[in-house]
Amino acid sequence: MPNSCSTTPSNFAEHGWCRREVDQDLLAWCESVQAVAQDILCDPQHAHWWRHGQTWFAGVNILPNDNTGKVANGVALSADLQQWLRRCLHLQDSHSFQWEQGQLSVLRPGYPQRDANETETAHNYRRKRDAAHVDGLLPVGPTRRRMPQEFHHFILGIPLHPSPTHAGATVVWEGSHLIMQQALSNALQGIPQQDWPSTDITEIYQQTRREVFTRCKRVEIHVPPGEAYLIHRLAVHGVAPWDARNGDDGQLRSVAFFRPEVEQRQDWLTGF
Repeated sequence: MPNSCSTTPSNFAEHGWCRREVDQDLLAWCESVQAVAQDILCDPQHAHWWRHGQTWFAGVNILPNDNTGKVANGVALSADLQQWLRRCLHLQDSHSFQWEQGQLSVLRPGYPQRDANETETAHNYRRKRDAAHVDGLLPVGPTRRRMPQEFHHFILGIPLHPSPTHAGATVVWEGSHLIMQQALSNALQGIPQQDWPSTDITEIYQQTRREVFTRCKRVEIHVPPGEAYLIHRLAVHGVAPWDARNGDDGQLRSVAFFRPEVEQRQDWLTGF
């Protein structure tokens, strides 16, 4: 069974993730997005987002929401949700959120299948290590060297539909953000911020990720629509395989993700 314990805003700093309990306003937001999400999945022009044997729709920045989180004829992400985020992140009450277009991440039963151009090593890492990664440290060039190129403030996951507990839960390694933050601070020390996107941190990133697997608790986060979860931007996280079972046919695991950018890159590295 997934180890989906609930954390509170007060220990987000320690665990690197936090779960919000059921919010009727957020449930209304989910319901307002569902039809839009279904249209996106069925639209042939978005077929290129299906990956890993057509079992994962990546859908980065594909939701047509405005900066309040609202899609056409929908509702905005609520003030209560924003207040919860401010408590978790130790932000001032005056802080306002400008939402980018959200990601639509959808799994089908049997995720992950192996793509034709995928190495066996990469496929096995996805199956056995949940494709564990830190967002924004992108693989660059033919040798896929890791470089910090996206500077998010946080990761907010909002499930859109009910799904079984074995259906590809989001995975996070508790406390990994603290280990990764120290390692990246050491790696980028003395390097001008404008040069970070071209700084190769591959070895220290891979070494630190291995350390995380040894030292940190792996947690599967499974929550229903109307709840949400917050993940620290530097936390090692991923997606568990969908352990397909009888009765899974036609089911999906759909999550909307928001990753606002920080205003200052230094806040990405050393901020809360």
